[in-house]
Amino acid sequence: MRSGISTACLYPMELEQALPALIALDFHLFEVFINTISELKPKYIKELKKMVDDSGSTVKSVHPFTSGFESFLLFSDYQRRSKDGLEFYKLYFHAANLLGAEILVLHGQRNDKRSRISEKEYFEHYAQLYALGKTFGVTVAQENVNLFRSDEPAFIERMREYLGDDCAFVLDVKQAVRAGEDPYQMCRAMGEKLVHVHINDNKPGEDCLLPGSGNMDFAALKQLMRNFGYDGDLIIEVYRRNFGELNELLGAKKVVDSLIY
Repeated sequence: MRSGISTACLYPMELEQALPALIALDFHLFEVFINTISELKPKYIKELKKMVDDSGSTVKSVHPFTSGFESFLLFSDYQRRSKDGLEFYKLYFHAANLLGAEILVLHGQRNDKRSRISEKEYFEHYAQLYALGKTFGVTVAQENVNLFRSDEPAFIERMREYLGDDCAFVLDVKQAVRAGEDPYQMCRAMGEKLVHVHINDNKPGEDCLLPGSGNMDFAALKQLMRNFGYDGDLIIEVYRRNFGELNELLGAKKVVDSLIY
């Protein structure tokens, strides 16, 4: 287990600037948030990889900029568009391979009463993307996301039960809190299929803070993850508005480092 950080913490700083800024703060494990299609070009990705390698760093995961469009691209009842969506996501898998990343973070389908995709069909669409990712050596992991189908622990439990071994999950503490759900219960729902964690803090009135700035019982979360045999990493993910000076990230790193077991 290691501590790391998402480049999304410095958004809207451009990625090729955010990555070295975080490296300068002594972060060496990253989730790379791809922000636009030009950042999927192999030449650009290879430049990022050089920064990573030159600093002795590692990229654990990639996050698509199309997360907000996955309802339309991947979970559509228009079959041709869903097939084309799978083809498009090969660009992310190629980028992950170039960066050495193991995980692609998926938001999935928004909660939409107008959707004609049943829950079973959702699971099957996900299974297609999961299987495609495996051909690239990349695990497609469903994140719990507020206002998406994945925002309830009960949905995650049903997904895990339906798909068995062919699924994986990302726990995001702030997303559970925003959805009015218990992040510890969300962790239990993911169980042994938890492969990745976006770690952040919260307190009444503020649902996204740097670790150590709120009331989150990280010791309890750590024990819960340990009970499920979690040996993945802890990736700090907040928004730029959630902290002031960049040096504040160092304090958050110390908090997360203290959780490593």
